[in-house]
Amino acid sequence: MLNRIDIVSAEIIDAAVQQSFTEDVVIFKHSTRCSISSMALDRLNRGSLKQKLYFLDLLQYRSLSNLIAEKFAVHHESPQLLLVRKGECIFEASHLEISVAAVEQAVAE
Repeated sequence: MLNRIDIVSAEIIDAAVQQSFTEDVVIFKHSTRCSISSMALDRLNRGSLKQKLYFLDLLQYRSLSNLIAEKFAVHHESPQLLLVRKGECIFEASHLEISVAAVEQAVAE
């Protein structure tokens, strides 16, 4: 199981942004009602994600999901993974594109 920080407030999003200035962070927006989202989460759980993971239950915290989309200038998707470096989203994936390998490739680029 992934070691994660649950996003339950705007302050936690701000903390993720601040942390991204010292290390890359991953934000994963998960829909508990979506089988594709569950599959993406399982891929992340089975992989060896090296980055700190910030996890958002977007059904429970839709307003925070919208804040993330606005803050990082990305179109809202579900599920969605963002790789954040120095306060900017440098990689975004959704649905079946979400994997640890995709994150590793984006980090290497």
